Formats: sequence, structure tokens, C-alpha cells
Amino acid sequence: MQLIDYLNDENIEILKGVTSDSRQVKSGYLFAALPGSKLKGDKFIADAIQNGATVIVVETGALKDLKLSDDVSVIEDENPRKAFSKIVAQYYKLQPQNIVAVTGTSGKTSTVSFVQQLWHLSGIEKCASLGTLGIRGPGIRRGGSLTTPDTQSLHAEITDLASVGINHLAMEASSHGLDQFRLDGVNVKAAAFANLSRDHMDYHSDMDDYFEAKARLFSEVMKEKGVAIINADDEYGQKLIPIAEKRNHKIVTFGQAGETIKLLKRDTKPNGQDITIAYNDKNYDVMLPLVGEFQVMNALCALGLVLSQDDDAEKYIPLLEKLRGVPGRLQFVSGHEKGAVYVDYAHKPAALEMILKTLRPHTKNKLVCVFGCGGNRDKGKRAMMGKIATDLSDVTIVTDDNPRDENAASIRAQIMETATGALEVADRSKAINQAVQDLEEGDILVVAGKGHEQGQIIGDEVHPFDDVEEVKKSIDKLSN
Repeated sequence: MQLIDYLNDENIEILKGVTSDSRQVKSGYLFAALPGSKLKGDKFIADAIQNGATVIVVETGALKDLKLSDDVSVIEDENPRKAFSKIVAQYYKLQPQNIVAVTGTSGKTSTVSFVQQLWHLSGIEKCASLGTLGIRGPGIRRGGSLTTPDTQSLHAEITDLASVGINHLAMEASSHGLDQFRLDGVNVKAAAFANLSRDHMDYHSDMDDYFEAKARLFSEVMKEKGVAIINADDEYGQKLIPIAEKRNHKIVTFGQAGETIKLLKRDTKPNGQDITIAYNDKNYDVMLPLVGEFQVMNALCALGLVLSQDDDAEKYIPLLEKLRGVPGRLQFVSGHEKGAVYVDYAHKPAALEMILKTLRPHTKNKLVCVFGCGGNRDKGKRAMMGKIATDLSDVTIVTDDNPRDENAASIRAQIMETATGALEVADRSKAINQAVQDLEEGDILVVAGKGHEQGQIIGDEVHPFDDVEEVKKSIDKLSN
């Protein structure tokens, strides 16, 4: 059966459920046998049918010699992931009226949070954000583990939000989610591009492949004549503009080179930064209560998304002064009498470099960095991050992150190859405690890599661990 022949209300309405996990299949379900790098979905078709599947979505030619009974319908498609997304979107149907999405290497989580905050501050009660931190909104706090959930979970969450009246939703769009067509079928009205730097090279073949995955948000996922909010200061942002123009999107650029939202001036202050921006030929002075130029860019990106749905600069720009950072993103941990301590999620070379450069102007004495690298991830970034940390901080302590299935000592050794003069403390708790205990007047410490995470992955187990709580415990020891 062709997908186009299946996508009608009669066929969709008789489905009892949709899933790509054969273990979740029940009577009357549609099972999508999706191709994967480790597990091939077609290997589980027999299990799905035994569990009650009546419709199978499969890659063209993948069935081969498997014989199915007449009461099982088969949809063969050259792109079963995309086909599944279209079916799932039609199965769940209900979506918030205003959905905006953000893609980029860094800043997605902060940006969607800022969008949700601006909506709420403006008086829009029924608004939410969806991404790495889960789902956040007025009275809503649901945790999550993926930047972009799997197709079925994503659409189920979106429908749940719409069913309780959420009409404004800001969501993160990861390169994995875009490459695997998880967002296809989401009615994105405005999409933003924050930046692009090296990451996920264990998944993408090269930077061009990584960029192409991000660009899908603009070239395929968002329907024609949407609004594209693009960081004009990023070289990949410039490459994205003609791609968005081909889809007849309205182009909104932001940054120092931005033509729509232009950053004219930025002055750092102890409690934030004063910025001047130009929008529609008018200048606005704003005291942004956030640290770092990257947070300015995140705020301007969020502003562009909000204005794309409601072009009222006089309403939204003053609200930038009320924004608050998200947990684990340059999160200040108070209580140290001599120094200042921050916890940040930076686990990529560009992000670590940005954080250290951001904190340097605020550092009167020594800048201290505690970090590690995760196992089963891009090994190439380990040496890069070791050099960045020791080049940009005065004291570097290399410790464990989430070693997963790799040997933790081996990961640290790869970092230490370029981390000249760094200390090596395997136990993350001890590393944090040592750094906190050694802080002197005017020092700044940043504990990087895990941010908001509540656990440390060792082998196949997740052990309770929270960088913020570890810092607090270490600070408490100083007064005992």
C-alpha cells in the first residue's frame, strides 16, 4: 500500500495506537519498522504482529521473504521514518496554534525558556517550552531526557499540551531529531537558527552533514511562507539564508550583523549587562540580567521568535529585563564567602570556550575550571577541550563526566594529553570539593559538563549526582 492511499481519516481512525517499539504494540496498533544504526526494525515485525499489529510501515524492499496474513496491511516507503511521522501527526491531530522551534549547537534550551518566559510575562498564560529540561510552563514541570523526543512521544506530548489549552509552544529541534524526521508533521510557524559549531561527530559524517540536518527545519519541516529567525553573526547562519528564501520564508536576522534585530552595544555589569538594540529603526536600551554575550544572542533569538507571532516591540523588548536563566546554564551557586561558583552544561569545545571567555572579564583573581568528557561520544573533542580549558583558565581539574561504557581513566588520559598543567581527580565529587575548598578572594569556579543533570552514568547504571548540590555541600563544609 502507498502512504498517500493510507492517509485518510477512515484508516487513521481505526488505529488503536502507533509505535516503533514492538514491545509496546497492542491489538489494532500500527508498527513502524524503522531502520537504525544498531537495531533494524524489520527484525521485530513478527513480534509486533504477534502482539497484535494490524498495520506495518517498512522500508521498501525490506520485507523480502516474510509472508504476512491478509489481515495485516503493509505500507512500504523509501523513507519509513518520514512516513511514520506523517501518520503519527495525523493520528494525534491536535497541536497548539502557535509552535516555534529552535535549532543550533548551543543555546537551544535557554532560548526556548526565554520564549516561554516572554510569553508568560506578556500575559499569555497558556504557554510552554519543550526540550532538554522536559516540559516547562505555568503549573507544568515534566522531566525529559532527550532534546527532541521520539516521533510518537513528541506528538503525544504536543497533543496533551494542546488538550489542556496550551496555545503557545516553544520547542528545541536537535540535529538527531531533524535527521530522523521526528519533527515532520509538527506545525512549526517560526523557526530559529542559533549557531553551529563542532558537535555530534560520532553521528554526523562531517560539519556539512551536521548543517544539512539543522537546515531541514527550514527547508522541509516548516511549511512555506513561515518565519526564519537567523543569527547573522554565524557563518552557517549566512549559508542558511538562501535556503530559507527558497521556501519563501520571511527572513529575520539578529546579532551585530543583524538587519532586523541589531545589537548596537553591550557593556558588562556585575549583575548582568547593558545592551542597546535596534528594531524597526528605533533604538532600545535594556538591562539584561544575564551573564555572557551568548546569553544576549539567546535573548535576541527568543525575541525574534516572539515578535514573529506578535510584532509588538514596545510590549516585549522591556520584558527582556525580567528574564531568568535556566538551571545548569551558568547557574550561580551562592554562599561562598571568597569566590563565586557557577555550574554550566558546557560539554562541547565551543561551549566550554564560550563559558570561560564569558567569565574571564568578571574574574578578579583566578579562573578555575572543573570538567570531564562523556564516554561513548565524540572522542575527537576530548583533546580539544583539554587545551581550551588550560589555555583559558588559571586552574584546571580534569575529572569524570558520564563515562558510560568506556574506561573512565582512558577518557581522562585523552583529555590530559593536551591539558598542560591540569590536575587529575577521578572522583567528580572530590574534584568539586577540592576546587571549592581552594577558592580564594576574587576567584571564580565553573563546574562544567553536566549542568542540570541529576545523575552520573557509569556502565549501564545511573547514580544520583547533581553538580549544584555537590557545590552546595562543599560550601557548607567551609563553615563547619
